Amino acid sequence: MKRHAHIGLRGRLLLASVLLAVSSAGGAAAQDTVSRMGSPAGATGTVGAVQTPVLTVDWEQLYQQSAWAQRVRQEVAEQSAALNAENDKIAADLVEEERSLTERRASMTPENFRAAAQAFDEKATTIRTAQKNKAQALNRNFDAERQAFLQQVLPLLDRLLLARGAYAVLDRRAVVHARAEVDVTSELADLVDAELGNGAVTPPTP
Repeated sequence: MKRHAHIGLRGRLLLASVLLAVSSAGGAAAQDTVSRMGSPAGATGTVGAVQTPVLTVDWEQLYQQSAWAQRVRQEVAEQSAALNAENDKIAADLVEEERSLTERRASMTPENFRAAAQAFDEKATTIRTAQKNKAQALNRNFDAERQAFLQQVLPLLDRLLLARGAYAVLDRRAVVHARAEVDVTSELADLVDAELGNGAVTPPTP
């Protein structure tokens, strides 16, 4: 089972397309918005930051090093281990059932044996399909976590855009060359962990 996924081109295109119309608010309004942002609600580490129309972020690094991703990896590892253990038990049970059927073949009529063998094959096929669906569900959940992370991060990225007077952010991995000052990966990572934590949803108290 594939236990890791990558945002790949989809993520790069989405980040590259983030264009926020801060220009319509005017420079004074943008500065006023930033001045009202306190800590931790405001973008941290932006005092004296370079003002630039474009920022860069290493999206993969941002996600992989986040508390959110650490939680997801732990959950996926635990769920995968449980599924593997379940698969091992199912496989052992099927082997035993097949062995029992083979031993009983001599005492069965050909018709009864064929019916029993067909029922066993159908049972095994159904089980394999169910277990495959469980593995695919793990992958879907993994992808869903990354997408949820993206949606939660975008408003925080908006703050950095406003604070830096920028209009767009690009995936750093897709940029041929840029000054180090335009990269806000570390700055955004601190903001993400401070405000989003590990992204776990706490169930309501009964």
